[in-house]
Amino acid sequence: MEAVDVVIVGAGPAGLATSACLNRLSIPNIVLEREDCYASLWQKRAYDRLKLHLAKEYCELPFMPFPSDAPTFVPRRGFIDYLHSYVSHFRINPRCNTAVESAYHDEESGKWHIKAKKADLNVHEEYVAKFLVVATGENSKGFIPEVSGLDSFGGEFIHSSKYENGQKYKGKAVLVVGCGNSGMEIAYDLSNWGVKTSIVVRSPVHVLTTNIVYIGMRLLSFGVPCNIVDFIVVLLSKLKHGDISNYGFPRPTRGPFYIKQRVGRTPTIDVGAVEKIRRKEVQVFPSIRGIQGSKIEFANGEVKQFDAIIFATGYKSTVRHWLKGGQDLFDGSGMPKLCFPNIWKGKNGLYCSGFARRGLFGISVDSQNIAKDIDLALRSERILIGINSGR
Repeated sequence: MEAVDVVIVGAGPAGLATSACLNRLSIPNIVLEREDCYASLWQKRAYDRLKLHLAKEYCELPFMPFPSDAPTFVPRRGFIDYLHSYVSHFRINPRCNTAVESAYHDEESGKWHIKAKKADLNVHEEYVAKFLVVATGENSKGFIPEVSGLDSFGGEFIHSSKYENGQKYKGKAVLVVGCGNSGMEIAYDLSNWGVKTSIVVRSPVHVLTTNIVYIGMRLLSFGVPCNIVDFIVVLLSKLKHGDISNYGFPRPTRGPFYIKQRVGRTPTIDVGAVEKIRRKEVQVFPSIRGIQGSKIEFANGEVKQFDAIIFATGYKSTVRHWLKGGQDLFDGSGMPKLCFPNIWKGKNGLYCSGFARRGLFGISVDSQNIAKDIDLALRSERILIGINSGR
């Protein structure tokens, strides 16, 4: 059993940022990571052409800006290099291949007990900590929805986290399910590889560009009201793309930044897929009604044959698989009950980082708040001990 002030579960950007903030304050902490590397989503589960969809100033982790010569929209490889520099600079040492199996708060000792399995050594470990930080985030496990007949599909079906590029799909018919950022970008990439590409649009969506989003973010930072910003960016989107509902993309009734603030759903940022859809190089279909063998029936009654399906249908939290208690902070699906900006703190020294649905900017805010709060708690504890010992 190993005792430490803070245990952080998850070595993605949220876990790394929290550890860095604690290290700056000389607060001992241990980072546990189930995968064999930190930031595995970026290093191993992201497609090749991925770039940060927000400008770099909105994607910096605490206390380390991107290099001045970094492009405005940092590519995946550049962001991984940035994370390597971050880990080295702040002397973060994640314990990889260590999967947390359970964590509970012991009322008698007032501490968290964390049990984990070291996969590469096949041994179990136990930690005791005053504070527990859940940094596994909202993108912990790829989610594939239940689809009638999916088990009968004769071709390959994968989650988008397994997609690298379209090379192996050349000449095949591939269906992408989901029109968020991953879905649209994968559809664009597949088409560039000469793949017969189709995409499923399951719900209304705002389609913007990186520059339009950047304008919106700048206006919000200057204090322009959200409803005015939404009016401007939707107008710019219409000028850029026209009426995308003509291509099978219904637009939500509320604005993109309002939706982002209320429910955390990000607008889709177009990288070229809309033009391919306009030229009919990518076909658009409504929701899937059912699958039979290689044939897929859609909600409009059309039936098409496909060789592969890529589900760009998001992720699920895995917190509830291992965290015992913590109902004051997390709901049954493993997502926080509280609203931004007070989303990061629960009871009994329980915290979370990376669940605010505000990307890397939200992670930066969470990690600094957590470190400051833990530092304050430890300082108060030391003062109290000093007062009691003086008696």
